[in-house]
Amino acid sequence: MKSDNATAEKSILDMCCGSRMFWFDKQDSRAVFADIRDEEHVLCDGRQLHIHPDVIADFRALPFANDSFSQVVFDPPHLERVGPQGWQGKKYGKLNKETWRDDIRAGFSEAFRVLRPHGTLIFKWNETQIPVSQIIALTDVKPTIWQRTGKNDKTHWIIFAKSGQHTQGERE
Repeated sequence: MKSDNATAEKSILDMCCGSRMFWFDKQDSRAVFADIRDEEHVLCDGRQLHIHPDVIADFRALPFANDSFSQVVFDPPHLERVGPQGWQGKKYGKLNKETWRDDIRAGFSEAFRVLRPHGTLIFKWNETQIPVSQIIALTDVKPTIWQRTGKNDKTHWIIFAKSGQHTQGERE
């Protein structure tokens, strides 16, 4: 995406898209795919990993106007302990050990800022290293739906609904 006009036509934002692993249509025309990374890797089993977002963006400071999207997907990195060349870090990204709480808190804030009133935030978290209770404490917004999935129920899909209030702030 090169312009605000192109993103204005989109109704969904994936703010940490990575390789778009869980998307039904990895090229969904309704979505803007954003990530801080644009890179390719060969994983330990020889598979290719492609991370090519539409927009290079840090989820803590998104380059979109307030109330821009009816749906936001927030699947941030969930690992703080991973080797510099480890395949999990390449695949999922890595949290900063010192700042991850502030980073995730800022990510929630940005997600709700760019979400339209009555919009839906879909949040995904794997608690292999950090319990989801520590993550959910980083937002004051109450979830509507919470589902555990995956091996040993470590992956959480949490749905939030934004209030009917427009976002107030700098990026209107």
